[in-house]
Amino acid sequence: MVASEDADARGCPAQPYAGPSWRGRLSGELTAASLQGCRDLLLWAPLALGTGVGLWFSWLSDPTTGSYLAAVACLACALAVRRWGPQVLWFAALLVALANAGFLAAGLRAAHVDAPVLGFRFYGAVEGRVLAVERTRDDRMRLLVDRVQLGGVGVAQTPHRVRISLHGDQSHLALRPGLRVMTTAHLMPPLGPAMPEGFDFRRFAYFQKLGAVGYARGPVMLVAPPQDTAQLAAHRLRSYLAQGVRAHIDGQPGAMAAAILTGDRSGLSAHSNQIMRDANIFHVVAISGLHVGLLVSVVFVSLRWGLAALEWPALRMPARKIAAVVALLAASGYLWVSGAQVSTQRAWVMAAIMLVAILLDRRALSLRNVALAAVVILLLTPEALLGPGFQLSFAATTALIVGFGQWTQIARAMPAPVRAVLGVAVSSLIAGLATAPLTAAVFHRFAQYGFVANLVAVPVMGLVVMPAGVLSAILAPVGLAAPALWLLGVGTGWLLGVAEWVAALPGAVRMVAAPDGLTVPCLAVGAYLLVLGRWPVKLCGGVIGGAAFALWALHAPPALTVALEATQVGLMTNNGRSLSKNGGEFIASVWLAADGDRATLPEAASRPAWTGPAAQRAARWNNRRIVHLSGKGAAMRARRLCKDNALLIVAAEMDGPVSGCDLWDRGRLSRTGAVSWSAQGRLTTTAQITGKRRWTAP
Repeated sequence: MVASEDADARGCPAQPYAGPSWRGRLSGELTAASLQGCRDLLLWAPLALGTGVGLWFSWLSDPTTGSYLAAVACLACALAVRRWGPQVLWFAALLVALANAGFLAAGLRAAHVDAPVLGFRFYGAVEGRVLAVERTRDDRMRLLVDRVQLGGVGVAQTPHRVRISLHGDQSHLALRPGLRVMTTAHLMPPLGPAMPEGFDFRRFAYFQKLGAVGYARGPVMLVAPPQDTAQLAAHRLRSYLAQGVRAHIDGQPGAMAAAILTGDRSGLSAHSNQIMRDANIFHVVAISGLHVGLLVSVVFVSLRWGLAALEWPALRMPARKIAAVVALLAASGYLWVSGAQVSTQRAWVMAAIMLVAILLDRRALSLRNVALAAVVILLLTPEALLGPGFQLSFAATTALIVGFGQWTQIARAMPAPVRAVLGVAVSSLIAGLATAPLTAAVFHRFAQYGFVANLVAVPVMGLVVMPAGVLSAILAPVGLAAPALWLLGVGTGWLLGVAEWVAALPGAVRMVAAPDGLTVPCLAVGAYLLVLGRWPVKLCGGVIGGAAFALWALHAPPALTVALEATQVGLMTNNGRSLSKNGGEFIASVWLAADGDRATLPEAASRPAWTGPAAQRAARWNNRRIVHLSGKGAAMRARRLCKDNALLIVAAEMDGPVSGCDLWDRGRLSRTGAVSWSAQGRLTTTAQITGKRRWTAP
């Protein structure tokens, strides 16, 4: 009534209060969303940091000092907005600050690992200290060597680390970490991608300080015995333990047990590795979150239940926290003995955060803890973002936390035995669904019975293999480990049997064509938004994820591909890619896998498309003649055949300019890297994709 009288007094008609305008409501909602984002900043931090890291790696040239100063300035401005700016901008400002922090972290890491890379092909004496003894996919021994000396090469040009595959018989010397050895080897710089959008081994090697790779056909000779240094103590202990396990457990079950307990996979045969990949259970021998998680669970649960069963400690001691401390020590020892690989470091960080949460009376398994682990890893090793291990482990862990949150509500009414059995099945299903798109995109294969294999194998891993391994480690010092090792061998034998059975099933592996380069980032961002966002953000995540699958479906393999040194040429036909030569097995396997093709090298080389002798193969594509020349006199023949705008690929380096054709010799390919053409004739070079970075040229 009063309001009406006031309105009449002003000469205005009385109006009911309509509330704030739509602008005011929108501003209020955005401010509330910004404040909520600030409260959940830890959950969004990995996405922001990863954006900055991804931006750093996507640049086509090394960022300049000015770029880093600009990143520092952006970070400072973003923090200033958070401190003094309007609340509606706080969350966006913090995301910008984190993105710039990721950019700077990647630059610092690259500068920290910078090391010499061999700039030429080398043949001669190589001397160094053995860091690790590995096994290649074709069952050859391989040495990782540091403190390298190359005959006739100066210290400034000598790589810090080299990797040498051993082709000859080395049974005269028991190779183990710490030995200083010498051999005569062929070395070369780490090679670039086998195809323009393929995996860049040079980048991987750069962050491992690996400056040369090669092989040796002669014997490896001992120069000096191992020196007693703390740096190699873990390597020697790992080798000693692996040999002890293999001595007590015969055959491949023993080699698998050694791999699980120590990380030493040198005893596993190529066949064992392949069947585990085909069955999608190779993760049981690649030490990662599964192993560390099972170890921590076994130690934590056993100690907690043991203390709870005793009246005095149960009443007077914090059993849960004591178990967490012992489990953390066990995980740390496992990290040290297994070689502290990147995947193991990632798993240890996650386990440590969860165990510390128990000590602080916080929830151990939560998305915040997973996010914190991702933040730590991205800041310390930003290159992990590009690795499948980081992507797969965090995808599986996040999906399990989110999925099991829903599952526990459903399973409450179930009987305990049914809940336990279905829990294993549900966990395998959730992890499999979460990682299947990434596995297919990265490895170009999909194990169609992987769910079945994991459903049968993972419980044995958790209930038999890991407890037996822990028990054998406890009993070994008093000489009573034999029963536990026997049980461990039974468990690993079961795992190999499951892998053999599943891999032999018809259609066990389905090949998948490689996606577009934007597919994996879009999948990751889309899934991230779907998990963390509210409905408008979830909708954006769904759209981005759908776009990723659309890009994948529309992406076509290249019609023509040329290898880095012109050793192989692949032409797509109606029957699949036809190879110009029955050679270059590694490059051919990469190309065929990216096509989603299970053909072997001889099968692909026998496909109709190419004609002529081995040194002069010819084909036609897009009404154009293609000639692949190799062997003696290739350069001379190229001059005669360079006409009619033919496409000539020459496995030699031309002495001078040649006209009349589009010629690709080794000199030109050394500047461009591997090249490919689309069906429409669009050329793509490796240099266009990778740019000129620290690792692209020695």
